Amino acid sequence: MPNKGKSLTIDTKFGTHARYPIKTHVIMKDDVPEDILDKYVRDYLKEGDAVFISEKIIAIMQGRAFPINEIKPSRLAKFLCKFVYKPDYGIGIGSPVTMELCVREVGRVKIICAAIIAGICKLFGKRGVFYNICGMKARAIDGPCDYTIPPYNNYAKMAPLNPHKVAEDLSKHISASSRHDVYIVDANDIACTVLGKSHKDLPDEFGELIFADNPLDQSDQQTPIAIIRGTLVQKGQG
Repeated sequence: MPNKGKSLTIDTKFGTHARYPIKTHVIMKDDVPEDILDKYVRDYLKEGDAVFISEKIIAIMQGRAFPINEIKPSRLAKFLCKFVYKPDYGIGIGSPVTMELCVREVGRVKIICAAIIAGICKLFGKRGVFYNICGMKARAIDGPCDYTIPPYNNYAKMAPLNPHKVAEDLSKHISASSRHDVYIVDANDIACTVLGKSHKDLPDEFGELIFADNPLDQSDQQTPIAIIRGTLVQKGQG
């Protein structure tokens, strides 16, 4: 079944694809990605299927999600977060705790330089410079939201480490007689960003378009994984 308000299929320049959300238990730090795929995904795979995984659960399993009461923001983090745009779909680095994670991840020198350059560019109407300089590690940081499943409604998390390598390893793990591509994605109601992919020849645009409508959502669906089934002759066929 699709998540509420979402469709199982989507039409893109790559054809019509089905997205099957996979419900899991609440993923914790002690979980292992390969075990999760064995338990919830492997038995449902058909030839040519791809697997899309939320970057958040990879970060959680890598120990890169932290209770906010364990994160002590520095004075720099408290200062910089005041100037960050806060989107409707999450807080990003717009809070002292998430900005502190960004400082730790990116480094004080780089983040100060990025803030100064971004401030100058804003005077000329150019936005997004801070994230362009700090890169994916800053973009993927996020904090607690009311709609997030407990206990992560009180957590902040960094981007997953080595997402391309993780995707490659997971693809090898589930691919036997048939190749199963793996994408690790950061999706919300605004856009989808590909953080990791199992093969270099995979186009980022495929992942971005397949998840353009955020079919997994981020609230109580508890479906952080989706099986993507190839080009379909008719919608709903699978």
